[in-house]
Amino acid sequence: MSNIKSAKKRVLVTAKKTAENKAVKSALRTQIKKFLAAVNAGDKALAEQLYPATVSAIDSAVTKGILHKNNANNKKAKLAKKLSSLAA
Repeated sequence: MSNIKSAKKRVLVTAKKTAENKAVKSALRTQIKKFLAAVNAGDKALAEQLYPATVSAIDSAVTKGILHKNNANNKKAKLAKKLSSLAA
């Protein structure tokens, strides 16, 4: 660890931001897993209920800079495709 005060502060700030990003990403993965579990179980009603919350979580991750917008759009398209295949 460095002796310079600003470098020490950067280490602390980076650790805090890393923890926040990790928490958001973990919550996002959990939300996606819940949606996919509902789809795999064939529970159309639950999947339709979870879809808006899942898309919202993805959009929130983009806003916070955790996901790239193209990656988020790719994820949302895949989820929408799974939901529509369940309806058919």
